[in-house]
Amino acid sequence: MSKTETKFDAIVVGSGISGGWAAKELTERGLNVLLLERGKNVEHIKDYVNARKGPWEYPHRGQRTYAMEEAYPVLRRDYPLNERNLDWWASDQDSPYTEVKRFDWYRGYQVGGRSLTWGRQSYRLGDLDFEANAREGIAVDWPVRYDELKPWYDHVERFAGISGSKENLPQLPDGEFQPAMPLNCGEQQAAEQLKKAFDGQRHMIPGRVANLTQPLPGRSPCQYRAACYLGCPYGAYFSSQSSTLPAAMATGKLVLRPFAIVTELNYDKDKQRVVGVRVQDAITNNTTEYQSKIVFLCASTLNSTWLLMRSATDIWPGGLGSSSGELGHNLMDHHFRLGARGRLEGLDDRYYFGARPTGFYIPRYRNLKGDKRDYLRGFGYQGSASRGDWSRAVRELGIGAKFKDALTQPGQWSIGATAFGEMLPDHNNKISIDLTRTDKWGQPVLAIDCEIGENEKLMRKDMMNDMAETLQAAGAVDVQTYDAGYAPGQGIHEMGTARMGRDPSTSVLNRWNQVWDAPNVFVTDGSCMTSAANQNPSLTYMALTARAADYAVAELKRQNL
Repeated sequence: MSKTETKFDAIVVGSGISGGWAAKELTERGLNVLLLERGKNVEHIKDYVNARKGPWEYPHRGQRTYAMEEAYPVLRRDYPLNERNLDWWASDQDSPYTEVKRFDWYRGYQVGGRSLTWGRQSYRLGDLDFEANAREGIAVDWPVRYDELKPWYDHVERFAGISGSKENLPQLPDGEFQPAMPLNCGEQQAAEQLKKAFDGQRHMIPGRVANLTQPLPGRSPCQYRAACYLGCPYGAYFSSQSSTLPAAMATGKLVLRPFAIVTELNYDKDKQRVVGVRVQDAITNNTTEYQSKIVFLCASTLNSTWLLMRSATDIWPGGLGSSSGELGHNLMDHHFRLGARGRLEGLDDRYYFGARPTGFYIPRYRNLKGDKRDYLRGFGYQGSASRGDWSRAVRELGIGAKFKDALTQPGQWSIGATAFGEMLPDHNNKISIDLTRTDKWGQPVLAIDCEIGENEKLMRKDMMNDMAETLQAAGAVDVQTYDAGYAPGQGIHEMGTARMGRDPSTSVLNRWNQVWDAPNVFVTDGSCMTSAANQNPSLTYMALTARAADYAVAELKRQNL
Protein backbone atom coordinates (compact mmCIF):
# COMPACT_ATOMS: atom_id res chain seq x y z
CA MET A 1 0.00 0.00 0.00
CA SER A 2 1.48 3.36 -1.08
CA LYS A 3 1.81 6.42 1.14
CA THR A 4 -0.94 8.17 -0.82
CA GLU A 5 -3.27 5.32 0.09
CA THR A 6 -2.56 5.70 3.80
CA LYS A 7 -2.66 9.51 4.14
CA PHE A 8 -5.94 11.35 4.70
CA ASP A 9 -7.17 14.69 5.98
CA ALA A 10 -9.28 12.98 8.62
CA ILE A 11 -9.80 9.53 10.08
CA VAL A 12 -13.11 8.55 11.66
CA VAL A 13 -13.12 5.51 13.93
CA GLY A 14 -16.52 3.81 14.03
CA SER A 15 -19.39 3.97 11.53
CA GLY A 16 -22.44 4.09 13.81
CA ILE A 17 -24.60 7.10 14.55
CA SER A 18 -21.73 9.44 15.49
CA GLY A 19 -19.22 8.07 12.97
CA GLY A 20 -21.67 8.34 10.10
CA TRP A 21 -22.34 11.96 10.96
CA ALA A 22 -18.63 12.73 11.25
CA ALA A 23 -17.98 11.19 7.83
CA LYS A 24 -20.83 13.15 6.23
CA GLU A 25 -19.95 16.52 7.75
CA LEU A 26 -16.21 16.27 7.14
CA THR A 27 -16.46 15.10 3.52
CA GLU A 28 -19.10 17.69 2.67
CA ARG A 29 -16.68 20.34 3.93
CA GLY A 30 -14.04 19.12 1.51
CA LEU A 31 -11.88 16.73 3.56
CA ASN A 32 -10.63 13.37 2.33
CA VAL A 33 -11.83 10.97 5.01
CA LEU A 34 -10.98 7.40 5.96
CA LEU A 35 -13.80 5.66 7.87
CA LEU A 36 -12.63 2.62 9.82
CA GLU A 37 -15.05 -0.03 11.08
CA ARG A 38 -13.93 -3.09 13.03
CA GLY A 39 -16.74 -5.31 11.72
CA LYS A 40 -18.12 -6.44 8.40
CA ASN A 41 -19.76 -4.30 5.75
CA VAL A 42 -23.55 -4.09 5.62
CA GLU A 43 -24.87 -2.61 2.39
CA HIS A 44 -28.13 -0.69 2.46
CA ILE A 45 -31.10 -2.80 1.28
CA LYS A 46 -29.00 -5.64 -0.19
CA ASP A 47 -27.84 -6.90 3.18
CA TYR A 48 -31.17 -6.57 5.00
CA VAL A 49 -31.73 -10.24 4.31
CA ASN A 50 -34.46 -10.76 6.91
CA ALA A 51 -36.34 -7.49 6.47
CA ARG A 52 -39.35 -9.03 4.75
CA LYS A 53 -39.41 -12.47 6.35
CA GLY A 54 -42.37 -13.81 8.28
CA PRO A 55 -41.86 -15.73 11.54
CA TRP A 56 -42.55 -19.02 9.77
CA GLU A 57 -39.54 -18.46 7.47
CA TYR A 58 -37.01 -18.84 10.31
CA PRO A 59 -35.85 -22.27 11.55
CA HIS A 60 -36.90 -21.36 15.08
CA ARG A 61 -39.67 -18.85 14.28
CA GLY A 62 -37.28 -15.98 14.93
CA GLN A 63 -36.70 -16.89 18.55
CA ARG A 64 -33.60 -18.10 20.45
CA THR A 65 -32.23 -21.57 20.98
CA TYR A 66 -30.31 -23.21 23.83
CA ALA A 67 -27.21 -23.22 21.63
CA MET A 68 -27.53 -19.47 21.11
CA GLU A 69 -27.94 -18.89 24.84
CA GLU A 70 -24.80 -20.89 25.53
CA ALA A 71 -22.81 -18.96 22.91
CA TYR A 72 -24.11 -15.55 24.02
CA PRO A 73 -24.20 -15.55 27.84
CA VAL A 74 -24.48 -11.74 28.04
CA LEU A 75 -26.77 -11.18 25.08
CA ARG A 76 -29.17 -13.79 26.44
CA ARG A 77 -29.98 -11.53 29.39
CA ASP A 78 -32.40 -9.46 27.33
CA TYR A 79 -34.22 -9.08 24.03
CA PRO A 80 -31.23 -8.70 21.64
CA LEU A 81 -30.69 -12.46 21.51
CA ASN A 82 -32.82 -13.82 18.67
CA GLU A 83 -32.17 -15.42 15.32
CA ARG A 84 -33.63 -12.56 13.27
CA ASN A 85 -30.73 -10.11 13.61
CA LEU A 86 -28.09 -12.00 15.56
CA ASP A 87 -25.42 -11.03 13.00
CA TRP A 88 -25.80 -7.40 14.10
CA TRP A 89 -24.75 -8.06 17.70
CA ALA A 90 -21.15 -8.67 18.73
CA SER A 91 -20.10 -12.16 19.77
CA ASP A 92 -19.65 -12.65 23.52
CA GLN A 93 -17.03 -15.30 22.79
CA ASP A 94 -14.97 -13.29 20.29
CA SER A 95 -15.24 -10.03 22.25
CA PRO A 96 -15.39 -10.82 25.98
CA TYR A 97 -15.09 -8.32 28.81
CA THR A 98 -14.69 -8.51 32.57
CA GLU A 99 -17.61 -7.63 34.86
CA VAL A 100 -16.28 -6.41 38.19
CA LYS A 101 -19.96 -5.75 38.81
CA ARG A 102 -22.69 -6.88 36.46
CA PHE A 103 -22.85 -4.73 33.33
CA ASP A 104 -24.84 -5.82 30.28
CA TRP A 105 -22.84 -4.60 27.29
CA TYR A 106 -24.68 -5.05 23.99
CA ARG A 107 -22.51 -4.06 21.02
CA GLY A 108 -22.94 -3.83 17.26
CA TYR A 109 -19.74 -4.51 15.33
CA GLN A 110 -20.54 -3.88 11.67
CA VAL A 111 -20.79 -0.93 9.32
CA GLY A 112 -23.63 1.15 10.72
CA GLY A 113 -23.09 -0.17 14.22
CA ARG A 114 -26.14 0.14 16.43
CA SER A 115 -27.71 2.72 14.12
CA LEU A 116 -29.21 -0.41 12.51
CA THR A 117 -30.79 -1.63 15.75
CA TRP A 118 -31.43 1.46 17.91
CA GLY A 119 -34.87 2.31 19.29
CA ARG A 120 -34.90 5.64 17.34
CA GLN A 121 -36.49 7.66 20.16
CA SER A 122 -35.09 11.15 19.58
CA TYR A 123 -35.28 13.93 22.18
CA ARG A 124 -33.31 17.11 22.74
CA LEU A 125 -31.64 17.97 26.01
CA GLY A 126 -32.42 21.46 27.30
CA ASP A 127 -30.83 23.91 29.67
CA LEU A 128 -32.53 22.09 32.54
CA ASP A 129 -30.13 19.25 31.68
CA PHE A 130 -27.04 21.23 30.66
CA GLU A 131 -27.18 23.36 33.83
CA ALA A 132 -28.05 20.59 36.30
CA ASN A 133 -24.52 19.61 37.35
CA ALA A 134 -23.53 23.21 38.08
CA ARG A 135 -26.81 23.99 39.82
CA GLU A 136 -26.61 20.96 42.12
CA GLY A 137 -22.85 20.68 42.59
CA ILE A 138 -22.64 17.28 40.89
CA ALA A 139 -19.49 16.23 38.96
CA VAL A 140 -18.48 19.10 36.63
CA ASP A 141 -20.40 21.68 34.62
CA TRP A 142 -21.26 21.03 30.99
CA PRO A 143 -19.14 23.39 28.84
CA VAL A 144 -22.08 24.03 26.48
CA ARG A 145 -25.63 25.31 26.85
CA TYR A 146 -28.76 24.66 24.85
CA ASP A 147 -28.58 27.86 22.80
CA GLU A 148 -25.15 26.79 21.50
CA LEU A 149 -26.39 23.35 20.48
CA LYS A 150 -29.82 24.36 19.17
CA PRO A 151 -28.68 25.17 15.60
CA TRP A 152 -27.02 21.76 15.43
CA TYR A 153 -30.09 19.97 16.74
CA ASP A 154 -32.00 21.79 13.98
CA HIS A 155 -29.42 20.69 11.42
CA VAL A 156 -29.37 17.01 12.28
CA GLU A 157 -33.15 16.73 12.76
CA ARG A 158 -33.86 18.10 9.29
CA PHE A 159 -31.47 15.64 7.66
CA ALA A 160 -32.22 12.58 9.81
CA GLY A 161 -35.98 13.06 9.73
CA ILE A 162 -37.53 13.19 13.19
CA SER A 163 -41.31 12.93 13.47
CA GLY A 164 -42.88 14.59 16.49
CA SER A 165 -45.28 17.19 17.83
CA LYS A 166 -44.49 20.66 19.15
CA GLU A 167 -45.58 20.91 22.77
CA ASN A 168 -43.85 24.05 24.13
CA LEU A 169 -42.55 22.26 27.22
CA PRO A 170 -39.47 23.88 28.77
CA GLN A 171 -38.12 20.54 30.02
CA LEU A 172 -38.31 19.01 26.52
CA PRO A 173 -37.37 21.49 23.76
CA ASP A 174 -39.29 21.27 20.51
CA GLY A 175 -37.45 20.58 17.28
CA GLU A 176 -37.55 20.63 13.49
CA PHE A 177 -40.11 17.87 13.14
CA GLN A 178 -41.90 16.04 10.41
CA PRO A 179 -45.57 15.45 11.31
CA ALA A 180 -45.92 13.21 14.34
CA MET A 181 -47.14 9.64 14.24
CA PRO A 182 -50.40 10.32 16.06
CA LEU A 183 -51.50 8.67 19.25
CA ASN A 184 -53.90 5.80 18.64
CA CYS A 185 -57.46 6.09 19.93
CA GLY A 186 -56.64 4.38 23.22
CA GLU A 187 -53.69 6.65 23.88
CA GLN A 188 -55.66 9.71 22.79
CA GLN A 189 -58.43 8.87 25.23
CA ALA A 190 -55.87 8.46 28.02
CA ALA A 191 -54.10 11.70 27.06
CA GLU A 192 -57.35 13.67 27.20
CA GLN A 193 -58.13 12.29 30.62
CA LEU A 194 -54.63 13.08 31.84
CA LYS A 195 -54.99 16.75 30.91
CA LYS A 196 -57.50 17.12 33.73
CA ALA A 197 -55.22 15.67 36.39
CA PHE A 198 -52.10 16.78 38.28
CA ASP A 199 -52.70 20.48 37.48
CA GLY A 200 -51.82 19.73 33.88
CA GLN A 201 -48.19 18.92 34.76
CA ARG A 202 -48.12 15.43 33.22
CA HIS A 203 -48.35 15.26 29.44
CA MET A 204 -48.86 12.27 27.17
CA ILE A 205 -47.48 13.14 23.74
CA PRO A 206 -46.55 11.21 20.58
CA GLY A 207 -43.12 9.63 20.86
CA ARG A 208 -40.52 11.60 18.88
CA VAL A 209 -38.90 9.08 16.62
CA ALA A 210 -36.38 8.93 13.74
CA ASN A 211 -38.93 7.39 11.37
CA LEU A 212 -40.10 9.42 8.41
CA THR A 213 -43.71 10.46 7.94
CA GLN A 214 -42.75 12.42 4.81
CA PRO A 215 -40.20 11.42 2.14
CA LEU A 216 -36.64 12.69 2.08
CA PRO A 217 -34.23 12.29 -0.86
CA GLY A 218 -33.63 8.57 -1.39
CA ARG A 219 -35.90 7.64 1.52
CA SER A 220 -39.60 6.79 1.79
CA PRO A 221 -42.03 7.31 4.66
CA CYS A 222 -42.50 4.61 7.28
CA GLN A 223 -44.62 1.65 6.20
CA TYR A 224 -45.77 0.84 9.77
CA ARG A 225 -44.17 -2.60 9.69
CA ALA A 226 -42.38 -2.37 13.10
CA ALA A 227 -39.47 -4.36 11.65
CA CYS A 228 -36.87 -1.60 12.00
CA TYR A 229 -34.42 -3.84 13.82
CA LEU A 230 -34.04 -5.91 10.63
CA GLY A 231 -33.00 -2.95 8.47
CA CYS A 232 -35.45 -0.86 6.46
CA PRO A 233 -35.50 -1.41 2.66
CA TYR A 234 -37.46 1.86 2.36
CA GLY A 235 -34.90 3.92 4.26
CA ALA A 236 -37.72 5.09 6.48
CA TYR A 237 -35.70 5.17 9.67
CA PHE A 238 -32.44 6.96 10.25
CA SER A 239 -29.32 4.82 10.09
CA SER A 240 -25.82 5.39 8.80
CA GLN A 241 -26.72 3.19 5.80
CA SER A 242 -29.88 5.07 4.85
CA SER A 243 -28.69 8.62 5.50
CA THR A 244 -25.21 9.79 6.41
CA LEU A 245 -23.01 7.28 4.56
CA PRO A 246 -24.73 7.78 1.16
CA ALA A 247 -24.28 11.54 1.61
CA ALA A 248 -20.59 11.09 2.44
CA MET A 249 -20.06 8.68 -0.45
CA ALA A 250 -21.69 11.13 -2.85
CA THR A 251 -18.86 13.59 -2.25
CA GLY A 252 -16.29 11.17 -3.66
CA LYS A 253 -14.10 11.91 -0.65
CA LEU A 254 -14.85 8.93 1.60
CA VAL A 255 -12.92 5.68 1.83
CA LEU A 256 -14.64 3.02 3.95
CA ARG A 257 -12.61 0.14 5.34
CA PRO A 258 -14.50 -2.60 7.21
CA PHE A 259 -12.74 -5.34 9.22
CA ALA A 260 -10.35 -2.64 10.49
CA ILE A 261 -9.73 -2.73 14.25
CA VAL A 262 -8.02 0.45 15.44
CA THR A 263 -5.66 -0.60 18.23
CA GLU A 264 -3.78 2.63 18.94
CA LEU A 265 -3.66 6.34 18.20
CA ASN A 266 -0.13 7.30 17.18
CA TYR A 267 0.90 10.30 19.27
CA ASP A 268 3.84 12.55 18.38
CA LYS A 269 5.11 14.06 21.64
CA ASP A 270 7.06 16.77 19.82
CA LYS A 271 4.05 17.96 17.85
CA GLN A 272 1.71 17.19 20.78
CA ARG A 273 -0.67 15.80 18.22
CA VAL A 274 -1.95 12.43 17.07
CA VAL A 275 -0.49 11.80 13.63
CA GLY A 276 -2.46 8.69 12.70
CA VAL A 277 -3.74 5.31 13.81
CA ARG A 278 -2.57 1.71 13.92
CA VAL A 279 -5.06 -0.78 12.47
CA GLN A 280 -5.27 -4.55 12.81
CA ASP A 281 -7.01 -6.39 10.00
CA ALA A 282 -9.78 -8.42 11.62
CA ILE A 283 -9.35 -11.24 9.09
CA THR A 284 -5.60 -11.49 8.48
CA ASN A 285 -4.33 -9.83 11.69
CA ASN A 286 -1.94 -7.77 9.55
CA THR A 287 -1.16 -4.27 10.80
CA THR A 288 -1.36 -1.04 8.79
CA GLU A 289 -0.71 2.53 9.88
CA TYR A 290 -2.72 5.45 8.48
CA GLN A 291 -1.88 9.13 8.80
CA SER A 292 -4.20 12.09 9.14
CA LYS A 293 -4.43 15.67 10.34
CA ILE A 294 -7.40 15.02 12.64
CA VAL A 295 -9.07 11.97 14.17
CA PHE A 296 -12.71 11.59 15.21
CA LEU A 297 -13.34 8.85 17.77
CA CYS A 298 -16.87 7.52 17.32
CA ALA A 299 -16.37 3.86 18.19
CA SER A 300 -19.09 3.94 20.91
CA THR A 301 -18.61 4.98 24.52
CA LEU A 302 -16.56 2.16 25.94
CA ASN A 303 -14.56 1.33 22.84
CA SER A 304 -13.49 4.93 22.24
CA THR A 305 -12.27 5.17 25.81
CA TRP A 306 -10.51 1.79 25.49
CA LEU A 307 -8.65 3.20 22.49
CA LEU A 308 -7.61 6.34 24.38
CA MET A 309 -6.39 4.18 27.27
CA ARG A 310 -4.27 2.15 24.84
CA SER A 311 -2.59 5.21 23.30
CA ALA A 312 0.42 7.36 24.32
CA THR A 313 1.01 5.24 27.42
CA ASP A 314 4.72 6.07 27.30
CA ILE A 315 3.76 9.63 28.22
CA TRP A 316 0.59 9.09 30.26
CA PRO A 317 0.39 5.62 31.89
CA GLY A 318 -3.39 5.92 31.90
CA GLY A 319 -3.49 6.68 28.20
CA LEU A 320 -4.16 9.68 25.99
CA GLY A 321 -6.55 12.06 27.75
CA SER A 322 -5.86 10.66 31.21
CA SER A 323 -3.98 13.67 32.62
CA SER A 324 -7.08 14.79 34.56
CA GLY A 325 -7.54 11.40 36.21
CA GLU A 326 -11.08 11.22 34.76
CA LEU A 327 -10.53 9.03 31.70
CA GLY A 328 -12.57 5.86 32.15
CA HIS A 329 -14.65 7.29 35.00
CA ASN A 330 -18.22 8.58 35.34
CA LEU A 331 -19.86 5.75 33.39
CA MET A 332 -23.64 6.21 33.09
CA ASP A 333 -26.71 4.52 31.59
CA HIS A 334 -30.45 5.05 31.91
CA HIS A 335 -32.06 2.86 34.54
CA PHE A 336 -35.48 1.47 33.63
CA ARG A 337 -37.47 -1.80 33.37
CA LEU A 338 -40.23 -0.77 35.76
CA GLY A 339 -43.55 0.99 35.48
CA ALA A 340 -47.21 -0.04 35.32
CA ARG A 341 -49.86 -1.38 33.00
CA GLY A 342 -53.64 -1.52 33.00
CA ARG A 343 -56.77 -1.94 30.92
CA LEU A 344 -58.80 0.60 28.94
CA GLU A 345 -62.58 0.39 28.61
CA GLY A 346 -65.09 1.85 26.17
CA LEU A 347 -63.17 1.22 22.96
CA ASP A 348 -64.45 -2.20 21.93
CA ASP A 349 -65.48 -0.88 18.50
CA ARG A 350 -62.14 0.77 17.79
CA TYR A 351 -58.80 -0.42 16.43
CA TYR A 352 -55.66 1.16 14.93
CA PHE A 353 -53.70 1.07 11.70
CA GLY A 354 -50.56 -0.98 11.13
CA ALA A 355 -47.63 -1.57 13.43
CA ARG A 356 -46.49 1.92 14.41
CA PRO A 357 -42.79 2.10 15.36
CA THR A 358 -43.36 4.39 18.34
CA GLY A 359 -45.89 5.03 21.10
CA PHE A 360 -46.48 7.79 23.61
CA TYR A 361 -44.00 9.71 25.72
CA ILE A 362 -44.54 11.33 29.12
CA PRO A 363 -41.82 13.97 29.65
CA ARG A 364 -40.15 14.56 32.98
CA TYR A 365 -42.24 16.35 35.62
CA ARG A 366 -40.44 15.54 38.90
CA ASN A 367 -38.21 18.15 40.59
CA LEU A 368 -39.78 20.85 38.42
CA LYS A 369 -41.93 23.91 39.22
CA GLY A 370 -41.59 23.62 42.97
CA ASP A 371 -41.87 19.84 43.14
CA LYS A 372 -39.11 18.60 45.44
CA ARG A 373 -38.31 14.94 45.88
CA ASP A 374 -35.78 13.13 48.08
CA TYR A 375 -33.62 12.48 45.00
CA LEU A 376 -32.11 14.66 42.26
CA ARG A 377 -33.18 14.85 38.60
CA GLY A 378 -36.08 12.88 37.14
CA PHE A 379 -37.47 10.44 34.61
CA GLY A 380 -39.75 10.12 31.59
CA TYR A 381 -42.00 7.32 30.35
CA GLN A 382 -42.28 5.48 27.05
CA GLY A 383 -45.35 3.38 26.45
CA SER A 384 -48.30 2.50 24.27
CA ALA A 385 -51.88 1.26 24.16
CA SER A 386 -52.89 -1.76 22.10
CA ARG A 387 -55.47 -4.52 21.68
CA GLY A 388 -54.93 -8.22 22.16
CA ASP A 389 -54.98 -10.41 19.04
CA TRP A 390 -55.60 -14.06 18.19
CA SER A 391 -52.26 -15.08 19.73
CA ARG A 392 -53.86 -14.76 23.17
CA ALA A 393 -55.34 -18.20 22.48
CA VAL A 394 -51.89 -19.70 23.00
CA ARG A 395 -51.97 -18.57 26.61
CA GLU A 396 -55.56 -19.62 27.36
CA LEU A 397 -57.41 -22.90 27.50
CA GLY A 398 -60.64 -23.17 25.54
CA ILE A 399 -62.63 -25.32 23.20
CA GLY A 400 -65.80 -25.15 21.15
CA ALA A 401 -67.64 -22.78 18.85
CA LYS A 402 -67.90 -19.88 21.29
CA PHE A 403 -64.18 -19.98 21.89
CA LYS A 404 -63.47 -19.93 18.14
CA ASP A 405 -65.94 -17.08 17.60
CA ALA A 406 -64.28 -15.07 20.35
CA LEU A 407 -60.95 -15.36 18.58
CA THR A 408 -62.35 -13.68 15.47
CA GLN A 409 -62.59 -10.47 17.49
CA PRO A 410 -59.72 -8.38 18.87
CA GLY A 411 -58.96 -8.75 22.53
CA GLN A 412 -59.07 -6.18 25.30
CA TRP A 413 -57.41 -2.78 25.17
CA SER A 414 -54.37 -2.42 27.41
CA ILE A 415 -52.01 0.45 28.16
CA GLY A 416 -48.66 0.60 29.90
CA ALA A 417 -45.36 2.40 30.09
CA THR A 418 -41.78 1.94 31.23
CA ALA A 419 -39.86 4.67 33.05
CA PHE A 420 -36.39 5.82 31.99
CA GLY A 421 -34.51 7.53 34.81
CA GLU A 422 -31.38 9.64 34.92
CA MET A 423 -28.24 8.12 36.41
CA LEU A 424 -25.92 10.59 38.08
CA PRO A 425 -22.25 10.76 37.06
CA ASP A 426 -20.11 9.08 39.71
CA HIS A 427 -16.31 8.87 39.63
CA ASN A 428 -16.50 5.36 41.14
CA ASN A 429 -18.38 4.00 38.12
CA LYS A 430 -15.48 3.20 35.85
CA ILE A 431 -13.80 1.06 33.23
CA SER A 432 -10.18 -0.08 33.04
CA ILE A 433 -7.98 -2.33 30.90
CA ASP A 434 -7.90 -5.97 32.03
CA LEU A 435 -4.44 -7.11 30.97
CA THR A 436 -5.14 -10.69 32.08
CA ARG A 437 -7.65 -11.40 29.29
CA THR A 438 -7.61 -10.93 25.54
CA ASP A 439 -10.17 -11.07 22.77
CA LYS A 440 -10.11 -13.10 19.58
CA TRP A 441 -7.57 -10.69 18.07
CA GLY A 442 -5.18 -10.75 21.03
CA GLN A 443 -6.21 -7.35 22.36
CA PRO A 444 -6.69 -6.78 26.12
CA VAL A 445 -10.30 -6.39 27.15
CA LEU A 446 -12.18 -3.92 29.31
CA ALA A 447 -13.11 -4.42 32.94
CA ILE A 448 -16.34 -2.65 33.91
CA ASP A 449 -17.12 -1.61 37.48
CA CYS A 450 -20.48 0.16 37.66
CA GLU A 451 -23.63 0.21 39.79
CA ILE A 452 -26.56 2.49 40.47
CA GLY A 453 -26.41 4.67 43.57
CA GLU A 454 -28.78 5.67 46.34
CA ASN A 455 -30.20 8.51 44.24
CA GLU A 456 -31.32 6.09 41.53
CA LYS A 457 -32.75 3.65 44.06
CA LEU A 458 -34.88 6.38 45.61
CA MET A 459 -36.01 7.53 42.17
CA ARG A 460 -37.10 4.05 41.17
CA LYS A 461 -39.86 4.04 43.79
CA ASP A 462 -41.52 7.02 42.12
CA MET A 463 -40.79 5.67 38.65
CA MET A 464 -42.98 2.66 39.36
CA ASN A 465 -45.67 4.09 41.61
CA ASP A 466 -46.15 7.29 39.61
CA MET A 467 -47.02 5.30 36.51
CA ALA A 468 -49.81 3.50 38.32
CA GLU A 469 -51.10 6.85 39.56
CA THR A 470 -50.86 8.31 36.04
CA LEU A 471 -52.70 5.42 34.39
CA GLN A 472 -55.48 5.54 36.93
CA ALA A 473 -55.88 9.27 36.32
CA ALA A 474 -55.95 8.53 32.58
CA GLY A 475 -58.90 6.18 33.02
CA ALA A 476 -57.20 2.79 33.11
CA VAL A 477 -58.55 0.02 35.31
CA ASP A 478 -56.97 -3.08 36.88
CA VAL A 479 -53.67 -1.19 37.05
CA GLN A 480 -50.66 -3.17 38.20
CA THR A 481 -47.07 -2.07 38.79
CA TYR A 482 -44.00 -4.08 37.84
CA ASP A 483 -40.26 -3.99 38.42
CA ALA A 484 -38.34 -6.41 36.19
CA GLY A 485 -35.02 -5.50 37.82
CA TYR A 486 -32.19 -3.54 36.28
CA ALA A 487 -28.46 -3.89 35.76
CA PRO A 488 -26.34 -1.06 34.30
CA GLY A 489 -25.92 -1.42 30.55
CA GLN A 490 -29.39 -2.79 29.92
CA GLY A 491 -30.55 0.60 28.69
CA ILE A 492 -27.93 0.33 25.88
CA HIS A 493 -27.36 4.03 26.53
CA GLU A 494 -23.84 3.83 27.96
CA MET A 495 -22.41 7.34 28.40
CA GLY A 496 -19.47 9.08 30.03
CA THR A 497 -15.87 7.84 30.60
CA ALA A 498 -14.36 10.73 28.53
CA ARG A 499 -16.46 13.64 29.66
CA MET A 500 -16.54 17.20 28.35
CA GLY A 501 -15.74 20.03 30.72
CA ARG A 502 -14.35 23.51 31.21
CA ASP A 503 -11.09 22.61 32.97
CA PRO A 504 -8.37 20.20 31.76
CA SER A 505 -7.73 19.17 35.35
CA THR A 506 -11.24 17.75 35.76
CA SER A 507 -12.31 16.61 32.28
CA VAL A 508 -11.05 14.73 29.23
CA LEU A 509 -12.55 16.92 26.48
CA ASN A 510 -13.09 20.64 26.00
CA ARG A 511 -16.24 22.40 24.81
CA TRP A 512 -15.53 21.42 21.18
CA ASN A 513 -15.09 17.71 22.02
CA GLN A 514 -11.30 17.97 21.64
CA VAL A 515 -9.04 15.89 23.85
CA TRP A 516 -7.25 18.41 26.07
CA ASP A 517 -3.99 16.44 25.69
CA ALA A 518 -4.22 16.22 21.87
CA PRO A 519 -6.46 18.91 20.32
CA ASN A 520 -6.60 17.26 16.90
CA VAL A 521 -8.51 14.32 18.39
CA PHE A 522 -12.29 14.78 18.71
CA VAL A 523 -14.51 12.38 20.68
CA THR A 524 -18.20 12.78 19.88
CA ASP A 525 -19.95 9.54 20.81
CA GLY A 526 -21.58 8.83 24.17
CA SER A 527 -18.26 8.87 26.01
CA CYS A 528 -18.26 12.69 25.86
CA MET A 529 -21.43 13.09 27.94
CA THR A 530 -21.00 15.11 31.13
CA SER A 531 -24.36 13.99 32.50
CA ALA A 532 -27.04 11.67 31.20
CA ALA A 533 -30.34 13.58 31.53
CA ASN A 534 -33.30 11.19 31.22
CA GLN A 535 -33.95 11.55 27.49
CA ASN A 536 -32.61 9.11 24.91
CA PRO A 537 -29.14 10.45 24.03
CA SER A 538 -28.49 9.63 20.36
CA LEU A 539 -29.85 12.91 18.96
CA THR A 540 -27.40 14.78 21.18
CA TYR A 541 -24.51 12.68 19.86
CA MET A 542 -25.53 13.67 16.32
CA ALA A 543 -25.68 17.37 17.16
CA LEU A 544 -22.37 17.38 19.04
CA THR A 545 -20.69 15.50 16.18
CA ALA A 546 -21.91 17.91 13.49
CA ARG A 547 -20.86 20.87 15.65
CA ALA A 548 -17.39 19.44 16.30
CA ALA A 549 -16.86 18.64 12.62
CA ASP A 550 -17.70 22.19 11.61
CA TYR A 551 -15.24 23.52 14.20
CA ALA A 552 -12.52 21.05 13.24
CA VAL A 553 -12.59 22.07 9.59
CA ALA A 554 -12.49 25.75 10.54
CA GLU A 555 -9.51 25.13 12.81
CA LEU A 556 -7.72 23.21 10.07
CA LYS A 557 -8.15 26.17 7.74
CA ARG A 558 -6.70 28.43 10.43
CA GLN A 559 -3.80 25.96 10.73
CA ASN A 560 -4.49 25.52 14.45
CA LEU A 561 -4.53 21.74 14.30
